[in-house]
Amino acid sequence: MNSLLSPNYISSYRKTLLLAYPVILSQLGHVMVGVVDTAMVGQIGSMQQAAVALSNSLYMLVLVFGLGVSYGITPLVAAADSRKDFSENALLLKHSIIVNTVMGILLFILLVFISPVLHLFNQKKEVVDMAIPFLNVMMLGMIPLCFFSGFKQFTEGLSFTRVAMLITIGSNLLNVLLNYLMIFGHWGFAPMGMMGACWATFISRVVMAIGMFAYVYYNKHFKVYWKGFNKIKVTRKLVNKILAIGVPSGLQWVFEVGAFAFAVVMIGWISPKAQAAHQVALSVAATTYMMASGLSAAASVRVGNQLGIKNREGVRTAGFSAFVMVLVFMSLMAICFIVFRNQLPALFSNDTEVIGISSSLIVIAAFFQLSDGVQVVGLGALRGIKDVKIPTFITLLAYWIIGLPMSYVFGFTFHLGVQGVWYGLSLGLGIAAVLLFLRFNYVSKRI
Repeated sequence: MNSLLSPNYISSYRKTLLLAYPVILSQLGHVMVGVVDTAMVGQIGSMQQAAVALSNSLYMLVLVFGLGVSYGITPLVAAADSRKDFSENALLLKHSIIVNTVMGILLFILLVFISPVLHLFNQKKEVVDMAIPFLNVMMLGMIPLCFFSGFKQFTEGLSFTRVAMLITIGSNLLNVLLNYLMIFGHWGFAPMGMMGACWATFISRVVMAIGMFAYVYYNKHFKVYWKGFNKIKVTRKLVNKILAIGVPSGLQWVFEVGAFAFAVVMIGWISPKAQAAHQVALSVAATTYMMASGLSAAASVRVGNQLGIKNREGVRTAGFSAFVMVLVFMSLMAICFIVFRNQLPALFSNDTEVIGISSSLIVIAAFFQLSDGVQVVGLGALRGIKDVKIPTFITLLAYWIIGLPMSYVFGFTFHLGVQGVWYGLSLGLGIAAVLLFLRFNYVSKRI
């Protein structure tokens, strides 16, 4: 433990925290949109809340892939920035805008065409009929969100993180206000019910994209990257380089979030109230997960910086300090989950049965907080050293080959219900955490 309290580590904790806290708040903003929608729609009824849960399960699957692809730019920008290579970063800026905007359009088109497959998952017809139009509007917001992420990940690679945080927070406050007006019908607005929530989200995403573009375009710190911008040619080589990191990063998130999304389908076989309870507990767990992913993003930038200047010990210190920080943070969150397990669900639902089931799931979530934090930081640290292929396989193995099948066994073969499904997901998180930590230790020694 002495080495973890050495001056090098103390300095690394401080630098990581200064870089991470705006990213944490910004990442939290992405998931808070779904959290707010779940909470406010829960005031209408559990059937509507189940519909939001079902649509959000598919939406989050696509959302995290889009965000993961945008992460492909960050370590490249961080490495070029450590070398003061402004021309390289100008190239990366233009490619980031194009790659992420095109990705947003493709993801929107994909989901519009495949959303009707929700009818094939043996869900309540009333729930599916409400979920599909909600999902289609949510997916429209994917285009401005990916456009926003292209700029956000570029600025994070340069260690400018605070303005993206402020824009995201402002967008979420706007989303809350619009939810209040459009769901329930206040200040002259007609009540739209759950559909008001998705339109509120879309409007707030557009405002967020405009704000981020204005910041990068007009701020003096980024003027150097806009010089000769129109003359910069888009090359397949650089697009492939970004996607070589971004696509596996997106798949890593898809494999984890996809496991929880498919769990929504399995839990829908039990009852709509179990499905609503799953969404409530998942909203709570997703909040801490996205905060831990902020530390992961900071680890990726700091490890990328150290890799750029070829400092192997700096790479290891940056990575391991992030592991220590996420363990401390997630331990505190686990304690909060256990202490407030009965109060937290009441923020999302007034149905006593939903609250009771959610409370038991939040206790399970408390115990997988540590492994959840370690695995997401492990992915970020490995992304910083451009190691993405093996980590992608690890996430596939942990969540889809082990976690989900065990969720079915615990939930339906052993008749443990929705709690059994979460036991299987917890097992997958634990395996991923151990393997990703060992992978970072192995690879960082051999840089």
